[in-house]
Order: sequence, then structure tokens, then C-alpha cells
Amino acid sequence: MPNDNLCPRTLVAIPVYNEARHVRGVLDAVRPFAANVLTIDDGSTDGTAALLATEPGILRVTHDRNRGYGAAISTAFDFAVRHGYETLVTMDCDGQHEPHRIPVLLEALHGVDIVSGSRYLRDFRQDSPAPADRRDINATITAELNERYGFDLTDSFCGFKAYRVHGLRDLNITETGWGMPLQLWVQAARRGLRVREIGVPRLYLDATRAFGGMMNDPTERLAYYRRVIEQTDAALRAPMLTAPESCRCPEWC
Repeated sequence: MPNDNLCPRTLVAIPVYNEARHVRGVLDAVRPFAANVLTIDDGSTDGTAALLATEPGILRVTHDRNRGYGAAISTAFDFAVRHGYETLVTMDCDGQHEPHRIPVLLEALHGVDIVSGSRYLRDFRQDSPAPADRRDINATITAELNERYGFDLTDSFCGFKAYRVHGLRDLNITETGWGMPLQLWVQAARRGLRVREIGVPRLYLDATRAFGGMMNDPTERLAYYRRVIEQTDAALRAPMLTAPESCRCPEWC
């Protein structure tokens, strides 16, 4: 059952795809910091679904097939809106996000609409090196978003985020793949949502883990990310309602 000592209007959503090795440990670590935990099983085929079915006190949504990371996050957004939550936290299920930092994200949400974790804002003792191609592409795309939309981001891909749910109603997430965060940033800028970054550790537990398919080619991956930005911008092409507000806040950490 949910922990009544925790905020009942906050939902922690965890996309899951073939994470049988990690899912129980992650859920055990999340429970002390979340009254309401939602897993989105994105068509797992490794026994993850059977494990989730035995986990007490969690909410579950299951995709009948693997639809992609963006689709799982979109499901989390829709669930939070439809069920009347006030705040939403998203985090990964591969052990790279530390659940004890959930309260830090929520505290930083005061006065803004989105708090986004950054693995490059500050150094942590437990940091591990990022694969070179991932860091280079992240830096390139982040710089392009900053220049184009007036953000001051340092990490445009981190999935450890907190949202005010009322702001999610202004978003229309249709990108089902790994480029979903870029669609989010373009729409956030166009809708005038307020953004804050906070530092989180950079934990690559398996640096050899691949995206799959054409995404394993860094050149193809970068081109895909740029297409997502261009297509999203074209769909929203109109003067920005207000300039996006963003700030770096290492003091929250």
C-alpha cells in the first residue's frame, strides 16, 4: 500500500523494458520516497511482466508490444493527468538514477514547471565516464537547443525529471523513440514552460549497452535527433508565447 507519510499527489513513473535484472531492486529503493509508483512495461519479453505482477502496492500499465521510450513516457504523462496527480517524477529502471534524490527534484520544482536532472552540471564522487559518442552527441544537441530556444541546459537527455502536471496538459508528445526529450524541450520552449536543472550523478553501469538498430550508429543517431527538433519546431512554428525560463541550480544538490 502507498506510504501515507509521503505526498499522495505525487506519482513516480518508471518505464520498464526487459529489466528483469534490475526492476525489483529499483522498486525496493523507490518505495521509501514515493507514495505512488507506476511502472510502464513497454512490451518486455524477459520475464519482467511476471516479476511486476508479484510486486505489491504498485500501479501498472502494460504495452502489448515494445513501442519505445517516448511512448512509455507519454503513457506516464497521460496517467498523471487523467488521475489528477499534482507532480510527476520520471526515472529509469536500469539503476542509473538514485531514488533518494526524488525529494531533491521535488523541492527544486518550486516556482518552475520542469526540473531536469543533469549529469554534467556538477561533479559527484560516484560519477563514471560517459561513452564518448553519447557525451559528444548530448553536448552538440544541448548546445543547439540552447542557441535556438534560449535555454541554459547542460544535459538535454537525462530521464530523471520532475514535472508539474498542469504543465503537461500543454504538451503533445508523439515521438515514441529516444528522441522524445527533444520534442519535449521544443514544446516546453514554445509553450513558455519554466525549466530548472539540478545536478545528478552520472552513473553508467553498463557502458556497452546499445540503443539498438540504426541508433547504434552515432551519425544516424545525431541526424535522427536533429530531425525530431526540426519536425517538432515546424509543427509549432509561431512566435513563442513567452521566453523560456531556465536556470542552473547546483545549490539544490
